[in-house]
Amino acid sequence: MTQPTLNPALREFWTTPARNRVLYGGRSSSKSWDAAGFAVFLASNFKVRFLCARQFQNKIAESVYTLLKIQIARFGLDDDFEITRDSIRHKRTGSEFLFYGLWRHIDEIKSLEGIDVCWIEEAHGLTKEQWEILEPTLRGEASQFWIIFNPKLVTDFVYRTFVTGTPSTRIKGEIYGVVGDTIKRRINYDENPFLTKTMLRVIAKKKQTDPEGFVNIYGGEPIEDDDQVIIKRSWIRAAIDAHKKLGIKPTGRRRIGFDVADSGEDKNALVEAYGILTVDVEEWAGGEDELLKSATRVHARARQVSAEIDYDSIGVGAFAGGHFQALNQSEGTSIEYRKFNASGEVLNKGQRIDANDDNSPLNEDFYCNLKAQAWWEAATRFRNTFNAVERQMSFPEEELIAISSDCDHLEDLIDELSTPRKDVDTRGKSKVESKKDLAKREIASPNKADAFIMANGPRDASTYDLGSLL
Repeated sequence: MTQPTLNPALREFWTTPARNRVLYGGRSSSKSWDAAGFAVFLASNFKVRFLCARQFQNKIAESVYTLLKIQIARFGLDDDFEITRDSIRHKRTGSEFLFYGLWRHIDEIKSLEGIDVCWIEEAHGLTKEQWEILEPTLRGEASQFWIIFNPKLVTDFVYRTFVTGTPSTRIKGEIYGVVGDTIKRRINYDENPFLTKTMLRVIAKKKQTDPEGFVNIYGGEPIEDDDQVIIKRSWIRAAIDAHKKLGIKPTGRRRIGFDVADSGEDKNALVEAYGILTVDVEEWAGGEDELLKSATRVHARARQVSAEIDYDSIGVGAFAGGHFQALNQSEGTSIEYRKFNASGEVLNKGQRIDANDDNSPLNEDFYCNLKAQAWWEAATRFRNTFNAVERQMSFPEEELIAISSDCDHLEDLIDELSTPRKDVDTRGKSKVESKKDLAKREIASPNKADAFIMANGPRDASTYDLGSLL
């Protein structure tokens, strides 16, 4: 039987002395896999205290905990480690792994003592402020940071600081970046000896059908803050806990956006908003034949938090209203629910898209349907929030938007909201990139983003289902 190994291409990266180890590149390149394996090796031979961190971690399953367990088992070391529901410890050496989310626990991390290795996974979102807190937290003589990420934007702090800001050199013929206490290494799938033939075919197809997406996803090249998308990633990140940054206490109605799974691998999604603040994100499998079960779940949440429901009324979702009406009757409740017809008519047709610009086009002339209007209006609120947070500009509260860092699936939500591109119909009116066109780029249906837009989108009184008013 072949002895399990790590990626030999990264041997020099792990053994070259450095305070900051920066490993970046595209997906399927073995970055996190190798880091977990090397961490297990160190923990088995030395007493090492690991802080395993990522930007958002509301559950242990969102950390590298599972990856470490896999590597421990792969190397046949299960009996050497004590693995509990939320911790990992080596029985002989006393090495231990701690798991934290940076966004919510940065102040708590600041007070941690005796950390030898801080492993920052999915580090593309690391901020300057977080780094200035983290860097002096590791005070030991041989302490290290492992900064591992797939590049997102050229403007991201971690990319500017540790990639473009670190000159390149060679170690034993391989290109590295070494300056001061930092070593950087770019690695992509073509240096991963463990890839399956199936995965190689998937990557080859991506390269052929979507060269631009391939360069970022598998080539590890960052993108600009994409001007083709409707909502920029930097705007969304500024909205994370923006209510706290701006001193706003959420008020107003609670709304639940419910994106209904159609068929195949599509999933249901629920997003709950309280005023301008999104407070919860959920996603679950449930086919069209399980619509009643999914509708019951959403209705129960609405009862629990006294919320109204906005649901996708196209396709399978057209039947959700009937289920909500029946549930109201059986439960003796009067939960209000509204249809969201993405292809429906634009609201406030005679108003201008920018109320402060008399030369801006009318809603009916600019948007091709309700979906386009909802996405663009959300984009405006995200942009306003970015300007309020980053540039101290002032806006009425209702023109802002915020997302709680307590939400699950936060990174996925950010990705989904910042993915759809601007498009136009045959009349030249603005529309959102279709799911069909997203599929051509091998991007799954943005269920959580659609639910988010429904929970935060514009409304008209006529969109009430009659049954919810009886």
